[in-house]
Amino acid sequence: MSAAPIKVLVIDDEPPIRKLLRMGLTTQGYEILEASNGKTALEKLGEEPALIILDLGLPDVQGHELLRTIRTRNEGVPIVVLSSRGDEAGKVQALDLGADDYLTKPFGMEELLARLRAALRHQLQIKGERPLFRTGDLSVDLVRRIVKVGDRDVKLSPKEYDLLRVLVQHAGKVLTHRFLLRELWDELTDAQYLRVYVRQLRQKIEADPERPQYVLTETGIGYRLKAGD
Repeated sequence: MSAAPIKVLVIDDEPPIRKLLRMGLTTQGYEILEASNGKTALEKLGEEPALIILDLGLPDVQGHELLRTIRTRNEGVPIVVLSSRGDEAGKVQALDLGADDYLTKPFGMEELLARLRAALRHQLQIKGERPLFRTGDLSVDLVRRIVKVGDRDVKLSPKEYDLLRVLVQHAGKVLTHRFLLRELWDELTDAQYLRVYVRQLRQKIEADPERPQYVLTETGIGYRLKAGD
């Protein structure tokens, strides 16, 4: 007996985009629900989608307002937003409102599928921290607070470890500067402090800190830790 397909709610007012997503996701075994506006999208929430793809440019409601409404009704469902190129402020606002990730139009189907898988994995992970995280040669033991690259032990300062721990907890998900500052310093708002610790962390865990493989920069938005193996 096969498992029920994962329901994905696609909220986008452009028929060609909905068709592209329907064809691409259906071939991967997803069940697609569609909404061309905010009103229909809220009705479709009753069908309990496991994941939502939300275009921020809708005809009847501001995309961020719809995102806020969805989050009040369902705190846990992963949401991947679609936005126009260069709209960094819109992406940051969406992430701060509870979106799990974003894609810039136009996008590739393989990239979208990877983001959906990461969002679904993250949703499962937040129900309980995994004691051991691995991605490539990097391993983080969250119970014993041991960090290794290959067989080499990595010594981190308390703040560097706290930064890495937050990234591990949300591995695969982009985290905004504001979110990380709030998690690590409470009242600090200057992203320069964050950049300093990211640079120090990269010096210790990356083979080439100038070309990081683990702690990835999302320009103008924040950082993302490469998803776990």
